[in-house]
Amino acid sequence: MTHEMTTPMRLSRRNALRAGAATGAVAFLASALPAPQIAQAAGTEQIEPSAGNWKTWLLGSGSQMRLPAPPSDATTKDEIARLQTMAGQRDAKALDRVAYWDSGAPGYRWNEIAMAQAIKEGIGPGAYRVMALVNAAIYDATVAAWDAKYAYNRPRPVAFDAAFKAAIPTPASPSYPSEHAVAAGAASAVLAALFPKDAQAFTDAAEEAGRSRLVAGVQYPSDVQAGLDLGRAVGALAAARAKSDGADAPWTGTVPAGPGMWKGDPVYPTMGAWKTWVLSSGGQFRSPPPPAFDSPQRAAEVAEVRNYKRDANPGAELGFWPEDPAGRPAPDSVPISSNQLVFYYAPAIELIAMPELAQKIAEYRLDTNAPRAARAYALVSIALYDATVAAWEGKFTYWTGRPIHFDPAITTVLPTYPIPDYPSAHATSMGATATAMAYLFPRDANFFQSRAAECAASRLWAGIHFRSACDEGLRLGGRVADAVIERAKADGA
Repeated sequence: MTHEMTTPMRLSRRNALRAGAATGAVAFLASALPAPQIAQAAGTEQIEPSAGNWKTWLLGSGSQMRLPAPPSDATTKDEIARLQTMAGQRDAKALDRVAYWDSGAPGYRWNEIAMAQAIKEGIGPGAYRVMALVNAAIYDATVAAWDAKYAYNRPRPVAFDAAFKAAIPTPASPSYPSEHAVAAGAASAVLAALFPKDAQAFTDAAEEAGRSRLVAGVQYPSDVQAGLDLGRAVGALAAARAKSDGADAPWTGTVPAGPGMWKGDPVYPTMGAWKTWVLSSGGQFRSPPPPAFDSPQRAAEVAEVRNYKRDANPGAELGFWPEDPAGRPAPDSVPISSNQLVFYYAPAIELIAMPELAQKIAEYRLDTNAPRAARAYALVSIALYDATVAAWEGKFTYWTGRPIHFDPAITTVLPTYPIPDYPSAHATSMGATATAMAYLFPRDANFFQSRAAECAASRLWAGIHFRSACDEGLRLGGRVADAVIERAKADGA
């Protein structure tokens, strides 16, 4: 489902809560999860035996780094003996670490780790670059792992020795290489390259993730080592890409002056020129010019921001439930605090979108399907990144002033961000992630669409964006996600 974000809408609280209701209802009634996207339960059906042929982002193909054959049966017997020893040493602490790393898909914990690092570093929208690099590496490494898995079809330990007992259910895929180790190797290599002062912590976490599969008894030591090696090799490709993506390029421009222009010290002024994954450049879908500074439309927008009642329902914060699984309550059925929504959507979008993605991966039973889960993480994070680059390209093409630049007396709920107004980056980024997730999880399309519209509306309610910036952000984000989805439709999955 695409283009749900492309039609400008009235961003009142009432209409934001209604957003997508008609089209979303059609999607809800008509959609069914495509059969290839249904995760196979561990047991009789093998997990994605053709995933090694899926289109990759960094590798030329899944077979580019084909691993050598796994060890012989004689070596495997020795490895089983080692696993038996480790099984005899399972204590509560060891099993807790097994459960930690076994929660969700192999990339689940690494997305948490990457987001936590971005918060620690205080890099704001630069986190979108981190998430795209990490998840592209995990996806490609997973595809490469599946190429080797079904090339060699190594039985899992419980299949090789019926007397051996695993601590967790054994996945229905060949053992070699370890899917958790390959994700750990890829993610840790990327994060170590981006944040070298914490490189050892990432390496240690990757080693623990691999060791947890041995304690669990679902893979051999050689599976884990091969997975770590393969993941690190793919992660090195992502790290090399990061060195040439333009993120470290210095800004040599100047802030233009004039009526209706933005004023201040800009953040990430070169981001609009950063290398994209799907778009030909950040300007491929460049936004049309914003309303002229002296136009009737701009005057009406200034008045709208100035006159918006903040907060529309004061005191309603404690009764607000941001995670309503059915989407927002019916308009006006309960009091909703506009300020609560403003603060809820204020953080970097990955802190909202990625946990929602993890939840939907679990709900759609993709958490036991490593290739499908890795693909979902990669598509959403790449859509988020490319959309943000596109938003920045428009911002620093037009340098449009924020509401306070037109009327310094305007009060805002949030401090005005140190970037131009048009288009809204939050609206663009959330519009892109919502469109991508509606494609991946069509049953919940209305939920994602209403969240994106609400996020966009919150920027106007906060007093930090004009309506035209919010509307254009949703439209631009939808177009970027459509391009990502078109690539996804041809990736072989």
